[in-house]
Amino acid sequence: MSRDVISDETWSVIGPLFPPAKTRGRPPVDRRVIVEAVVWRFRTGAPWRDLPERFGNWNTIYRNFDRWAKDGLLARVLEQVQGVAERNGDIDWVASIDSTITRVHQHGATGCDSLVWPRCDGLIWPRVRLAGVLTV
Repeated sequence: MSRDVISDETWSVIGPLFPPAKTRGRPPVDRRVIVEAVVWRFRTGAPWRDLPERFGNWNTIYRNFDRWAKDGLLARVLEQVQGVAERNGDIDWVASIDSTITRVHQHGATGCDSLVWPRCDGLIWPRVRLAGVLTV
């Protein structure tokens, strides 16, 4: 089985969550192909326009993805998959929090530049730039 194909077992869990295809208008694109295209796109990080032709028109895939994301459908799919994985004991909810300290470059440690940012931390800096000359 190819890595970019959703298994029948996975599709049996998430497939019923997707809306049925409309019976009027253009022939619908298979929902499973759309989901596989979205998975391929996020796995590879490729732009939408670079989707392989086997998935169909990239704009159709994107419009379906965008509509499903705005409707909250993809969040429900994630909840469903997480619920099944948790019931099967396949998911562990342990989180690792890193407290690494990152140092600032020496030129960035002064706060802000009053020539660029006249307001810094809510205070008005006393310097004003007039005709390229600094006055106090």
